[in-house]
Amino acid sequence: MNISEAESQVMEVLWRSHPLGTEEIAAALQGQQDWQLATIKTLLNRLLNKGALQAERDGRRYLYSPLLQREDWVAEQSSSLLNRLFDGNLAPLVAHFSARRKLKAAEIKALKKLLEDYEK
Repeated sequence: MNISEAESQVMEVLWRSHPLGTEEIAAALQGQQDWQLATIKTLLNRLLNKGALQAERDGRRYLYSPLLQREDWVAEQSSSLLNRLFDGNLAPLVAHFSARRKLKAAEIKALKKLLEDYEK
């Protein structure tokens, strides 16, 4: 499922807490984005059309909840990045990041633990 950067910000709000109305989503985004309520409604409609959200009528408003789970979206995005930029190979991705910025000791430790756990 292709979700834009703006749509992903709305999804992040809903992944943290749901169901929410449009006004609650706008309040959660305040300080991050200077979007009008109409913009948020447009993004919600796009996400509904993509099947990422569901809407339930609550009186005169709608309450939105995610259908797409964050873990599934992250997995899809990660796989897409890995395939597009590194031919599906993880080692060049790690090498790229370690060459661009110094890995912290905690990151190196975490990577070593991942490899040790993977070998078990």
